[in-house]
Amino acid sequence: MGWYPQGFNLNLLGFCGDRFWELNRCLILQKSNCSSLDGNVYKYLPKLNMFANQHKVTLVLLPLALSLAMLGGCKNKPVDGEVAKNPDAAATSSSGTGDIKIDGSSTVFPISEAIAESFGKANPGKKVSVAESGTGGGFKKFCRGEIDINDASRPILQKEIDECKAKGIDYLEVPIAYDALTVIINPANTWAANMKVAELKKMWEPAATAKVMKWKDVNPAYPDSKMALYGAGRSSGTFDYFTEAINGKAKEGRTDYTATEDDNVTVKGVISDKNALGYLGFAYYEANKTKLKAVGIDSGKGAVLPSIETAKNGTYTPLARPLFIYVSSKSLEKPGVKEFVDYYIAQIPKASAETKYIPLPETAYAKINEKVKAKKLGTVFGGKEAIGLKIDEILAKESK
Repeated sequence: MGWYPQGFNLNLLGFCGDRFWELNRCLILQKSNCSSLDGNVYKYLPKLNMFANQHKVTLVLLPLALSLAMLGGCKNKPVDGEVAKNPDAAATSSSGTGDIKIDGSSTVFPISEAIAESFGKANPGKKVSVAESGTGGGFKKFCRGEIDINDASRPILQKEIDECKAKGIDYLEVPIAYDALTVIINPANTWAANMKVAELKKMWEPAATAKVMKWKDVNPAYPDSKMALYGAGRSSGTFDYFTEAINGKAKEGRTDYTATEDDNVTVKGVISDKNALGYLGFAYYEANKTKLKAVGIDSGKGAVLPSIETAKNGTYTPLARPLFIYVSSKSLEKPGVKEFVDYYIAQIPKASAETKYIPLPETAYAKINEKVKAKKLGTVFGGKEAIGLKIDEILAKESK
């Protein structure tokens, strides 16, 4: 069209112009916390910078180029064998065509994305959309019947059970792996290598808002430096789990921090600031561990670092947690969905290990297959969180 550089390809960036408008508006105004901006957009900033440098285009001018490029055929709908990664993909892909729509947890997203890509390659012509609007955001769509599968970093809550029931949505609860929710700091932070749960509570509880602002407010031995806090958004299952495990009540926490549904925002924020602290899924820490430091968590028996082993043996508490997918029973009747779910379960051990999560024991996946085959509906968690449960305790619940 002549308005954007020759050779420009929207697929290099992975999403369409409306998000560039928001991202560039944020950049132009130089906001430090773009709370209205979807975190899934912000993670593309390195790609924007790379593109701008290669083509000598300023970030300010990119919205114009990209919005014009949209007129030439930018689409949200995934192509055959391709995973749609933009946040609206699951909501905008066509219905009634056999497309498989997944949304929900940003923590589970890497597992579902890897399996969806593998499934697409093995099954050309079948379309899988994978989005990440947070566990709670995904359940809203799931209970409205808009998606087939919800990725979840916590069990379904009573309010969501009621919402699904009101809409006639029955579901299978499928535990897929385990995670070690990780508190991260900048490597230059020499004072908070280990923290007590009580210190984390003092930092993150509702009463900390606008009051606990400096490190010394958490512990007098810490520096007189202002903290920069990063964490999960309120629609996130990670937020629900962390607030209940640390503060004692789900969804109750301080409000003056950088909240995001995209863990990459937390990673970048902590890497760039000596006084930053955040929390996220173990896989995101593992992918960036040369640039981050994990905090040892002391729940009363000494500090324990997050790892596959400490999550498996139950010593990393209270931040080890189960991960799930929830599958609509109606969706299992759609073309390809049952096939995809069977494929998903078969691929979980490999995909979870590759994405640095903790696979369940091999015997567990055989039982999960039986559960899906028998269409055993509902949840075994009674609409509550699963704080501090070990892997064998989760499996014991599932076998009842």
